[in-house]
Amino acid sequence: MASSLLVLLDDIATILDDVATMTKVAAKKTAGVLGDDLALNAQQVTGVQADRELPVVWAVAVGSLLNKAVLVPAALAISAFAPWAITPLLMLGGAFLCFEGFEKLAHRFLHSAAADRAHHEERAQANADPKVDMAAFERDKVKGAIRTDFILSAEIIVIALGTVAGQPLQTQLAVLVAVALAMTVGVYGLVAGIVKMDDAGLWLSRRTGAAAQALGRMLLAAAPRLMKALSVLGTAAMFLVGGGILAHGIAPLHHAIAHLAEGQAWLVGAVLENGANALVGVIAGALVLAAVVAVQKLRGR
Repeated sequence: MASSLLVLLDDIATILDDVATMTKVAAKKTAGVLGDDLALNAQQVTGVQADRELPVVWAVAVGSLLNKAVLVPAALAISAFAPWAITPLLMLGGAFLCFEGFEKLAHRFLHSAAADRAHHEERAQANADPKVDMAAFERDKVKGAIRTDFILSAEIIVIALGTVAGQPLQTQLAVLVAVALAMTVGVYGLVAGIVKMDDAGLWLSRRTGAAAQALGRMLLAAAPRLMKALSVLGTAAMFLVGGGILAHGIAPLHHAIAHLAEGQAWLVGAVLENGANALVGVIAGALVLAAVVAVQKLRGR
């Protein structure tokens, strides 16, 4: 009896160790989506009244959990009944990441700064206008953010599923649930901190102490820079992760990139491999965006 219990405990410890290891790998592979998720969800709250920012973030976080409660069982069903679909889904997810990244670049270089300023001014006027139904405005914000989160969550779950493909069902379930919870808590916890950073800075800047005022001014200056840095890093990570997924799914391309980094020093090899993956991501994103634009033009005609 005692020996059976020890064997059971050893099996449980082994499974937990496997789950922890695979969760780390899955979290690393979903870093590109995480960076974009952070920047995008922090931007979704812009235009909301300051005292309503945290309730809106909470509402979107609850919606994100519901999204993942649907996506995790769906991913497990695919793994159980159609495992052949995992690689095509991964490739689609990688292509979509590259498309989103390139679309952001295209928007940045093709849309004028004046148009962006006009958009922000329109939001600010709506926020200040008492005739505007702010409850309806918030509901629309939350619905739009949850729809966006569904797409990003689907990418996270599919990438994580590709990491644990071929593992026992209980390991797959544990890893997917761990990744889903960690990503939701991490993303929306950080989003809450980011959107309240400027409020914390304003509060500190009005304190009497010189140190508090200096810290407040630093936070006020850092908040917009942090948002911009998150957006840039998120876009770069989308090309790296998306391009890496696509390159790994195309055997000749994967071998060519591996051969490129082979025999090099660790740092040089890592730079070459990541640079090649990013280049694949940029090219794939451009091709997908061109195809989407062509289809839209044909539909318009």
